[in-house]
Amino acid sequence: MSKDSNVMGKILFDEKAIRDRAAEIGKQITEDFAGEDVVALCTLKGSLPWTADVIKNIDLDLVLDFIKASSYGSSTVSSGVVKISIEPKENLYNKNVIIIEDIIDTGNTLNYLVKKLEERHPKCIKICTMLNKEERRVADIHGDYVGFEVDDLFVVGYGLDYDEKYRNLPYISYLEAEDIEKL
Repeated sequence: MSKDSNVMGKILFDEKAIRDRAAEIGKQITEDFAGEDVVALCTLKGSLPWTADVIKNIDLDLVLDFIKASSYGSSTVSSGVVKISIEPKENLYNKNVIIIEDIIDTGNTLNYLVKKLEERHPKCIKICTMLNKEERRVADIHGDYVGFEVDDLFVVGYGLDYDEKYRNLPYISYLEAEDIEKL
């Protein structure tokens, strides 16, 4: 914990920086898909705040849908086993799909997710991620729209959790090993 008891860990990105970046990405998506419809596919639970910020800045006909896939459980390290517990309801055939993700870490979950969604034959699949942790990447997957690059840190806040807690923090911070041990 930080000396300031109201702050969890060490802040990397404050709410203003995150919202400003979401606005830039929303405008870029609007330009890239001008005149077309898009399906914004929010990956639950972590990307919910980021998704809300991004889609508010997309000036296109947009359908919002949800998917939930996980390989973490209550651990800080990916289990490597991906489970999809909520499927999109929207017909994705010949649609522009933008997966909105909280973080690309190893890329295993997202890689699995993209392969499963490709079975629905969308027109295209693009990835919009709030955070990109490139140095941990093992799968060949990359974000098309990236909020921020981060080092190999354990991050929480703005949708990112530790054991389902800290998603409601209005910033993104990182926890040191001693911080995690105290939780």
